[in-house]
Amino acid sequence: MNGDEHEISDTRGRFTQVVADGHTLRDVAWTNGRVLLSNRRLVLVGNGGKRTIPLHRVRSISGRQDVNQRVARVSAYVTIRYDGHVILVSVEADEDEPSFEEACYGALLDQRVVLAKHPAVKGGVVRDTDWTNGRVKVDDDALALALADGTFVAISLDDVGAVDIVDRTVQGSTRAVVEVEHTEDGASVRTYLSGNDRHAGLLASFLERGEGGGSSGLDLSDEDREILMALYSGVSPFDIPDFLGKEIDVVEAAFERLIDLRVLEEIRLRRDVSLTARGRTVASESINEQ
Repeated sequence: MNGDEHEISDTRGRFTQVVADGHTLRDVAWTNGRVLLSNRRLVLVGNGGKRTIPLHRVRSISGRQDVNQRVARVSAYVTIRYDGHVILVSVEADEDEPSFEEACYGALLDQRVVLAKHPAVKGGVVRDTDWTNGRVKVDDDALALALADGTFVAISLDDVGAVDIVDRTVQGSTRAVVEVEHTEDGASVRTYLSGNDRHAGLLASFLERGEGGGSSGLDLSDEDREILMALYSGVSPFDIPDFLGKEIDVVEAAFERLIDLRVLEEIRLRRDVSLTARGRTVASESINEQ
């Protein structure tokens, strides 16, 4: 390794190629070998030779992509896409070390400088916040962002409600922007992150690992949505009956139903609740539909 290249991991594992030059391959099978990861490249060494993948060519990484039974029998692997190719890599797990997926995200994103706007939206209100530089650090559970003004933003994957990539005008030019909804001091906020298309895609795919999801598959009544929108707007759970003009037992029955749907989480009995990441997403979607 030369210059500022350094080793991140060197372990045994297995790998296979499932797409080559945009074409899906048939009869793919795992190859056992050595998996080396640095901050510059991924090297796969097997009986058939060595494959080197420069990390600056990687467009995205993700979880499982079963293509046949032999691939599906492996319980955990990472899908790596670059230059029209798709490679699956599975490494031997070590409880004391970061997962291989985390190590890959770290190699691709750690110490990258992006443009950030935080908070861009808070409590549903757009804020007049300037874009500033931020340095990225990731681990299995969170994305950390150190802003140029000294502010530190930690976005826990368990707290991510929604992730979108949109084109916005950033400092006079159109750029890809990752919009991530999460909480800060109990309030729903949206943080905007912008880089080149590749970095935006990698940031989005990392954050989507914790995305709470929307209302798809949920059977919510108008009453349920009214309660979620009230909570999202900052109304205390104890004030919901008076705020909506409903009986206490009716509201508490709705709370029970929404807890079962993982849209609310119970803080303590009788009856303190808060929106989950999924609940904030559903509430935001409901408000947008008004």
